[in-house]
Amino acid sequence: MTELRAGIIDVFAATPLNGNPLAVVQDADGLTDGQMRRIAGEFNQAETTFVMNSARADWKLRSFTANGSEVVGAGHNALGAWLWMAERGDLGPLAAAQVFTQEIGEEVLPIRLERVDGRMHGRMRQGPLRLLAPLADAGPLARALGLGGDAILPEPAPRPADTGAAHLMVRVRDAAEVDAARPDADQLLAVLRTTGAEGCYVYAVPAEASAPLYARFFNPTVGLWEDAATGTAAGPLAAYLARSGIVDGRDVVIEQGTKMGRQSFLRVALVPDPELSGTGIIVLQGLLRL
Repeated sequence: MTELRAGIIDVFAATPLNGNPLAVVQDADGLTDGQMRRIAGEFNQAETTFVMNSARADWKLRSFTANGSEVVGAGHNALGAWLWMAERGDLGPLAAAQVFTQEIGEEVLPIRLERVDGRMHGRMRQGPLRLLAPLADAGPLARALGLGGDAILPEPAPRPADTGAAHLMVRVRDAAEVDAARPDADQLLAVLRTTGAEGCYVYAVPAEASAPLYARFFNPTVGLWEDAATGTAAGPLAAYLARSGIVDGRDVVIEQGTKMGRQSFLRVALVPDPELSGTGIIVLQGLLRL
């Protein structure tokens, strides 16, 4: 019988049972792809991240959704794994801020960890912003989201933005309109296929510049109906809005997951590429027996 260290950490959470829960499995080098997919299904979380040895970085991370789809990009799946290891003491005392490297897909990206007021904070660099073609007709998208024809704003245009994973950025009038979205999975999948995007990030920009953006994330392409906190969408959104002149990009805060009862706050700075930061709270740890 094989025993692997494993558990769950709530990422982007200020208190337990908020934020976005992530299952983490360490010492995963001996697992096959099939085993990782089955373990992700066993945990049945939005994502499960497996920590492995790497010849290119300090650690290699692979992440799978509950339906077995592998996802890449430096989001809550990566940040949560590092916060898990840091809080457990697996990365040393971390008395001062320290930078590590992580292999995710084809990329090697830095992550900075430091303890502030007793809590471990992670600050993680994503890739440069890449924009795909804007959506020519927002009508099918509005219908797929269950919104009125005038709910989607034209500036900036709905389009996929990518700093590690491509997601369709969709601006609507206000937070109430974000919460009014009732997506139809088949219709949304059809729209996403035409754009080259994986998921759909519906957001509103508040009238007060100091207030956080408000967003919800839907990703039926990997069996993830709604996600409580999506770093791979928050990073490109901040970069896209900064390039469009809507935010200054120095410190963008995005509120997500509130509609699900899992309020999360994601912080993004552009330096110049998106840098995602947050904390996490371990809520479960133990041994996974195979």
